[in-house]
Amino acid sequence: MKNIFPKNFIKIVLITSIWVNISEVFRYFIIVMPEMHRDLAAIPNVAPMNLFVFSIWGIWDTILTASIVYVTWLCHSKFKSKNRTILIAGIFSWIMFFLLFWIGMINMNLANPKMLLYTLPLSLFETLVAAWITTKQLELQND
Repeated sequence: MKNIFPKNFIKIVLITSIWVNISEVFRYFIIVMPEMHRDLAAIPNVAPMNLFVFSIWGIWDTILTASIVYVTWLCHSKFKSKNRTILIAGIFSWIMFFLLFWIGMINMNLANPKMLLYTLPLSLFETLVAAWITTKQLELQND
């Protein structure tokens, strides 16, 4: 198993981040932002999109992607099974980022629980595809 740090790790994060950013932007603009504007209309300037928020979002996406790549690499090193690697890394990343985030949002009454019917499956799909992309890149390295 080849060591992926640091050059290859950065390359894999950049490749995987294309998918993660597309998925995050789609989910935010199509589902989350309209729901937040509707459910939290009493809060001034809720769910804005400006340079500051966009920058924070970029940090979130970078941490998310780097974490998915790292967890996928760990699973790939341990299990040697592509499908097991994708499932474990994708589900673990989903729990650590999205499930915990949305539980907190619901707990603080900052999101409508019905929104979870859309956001959780889409975010699980996002992390599984990101783990698949990472696995493909790791396989290319081993050739």
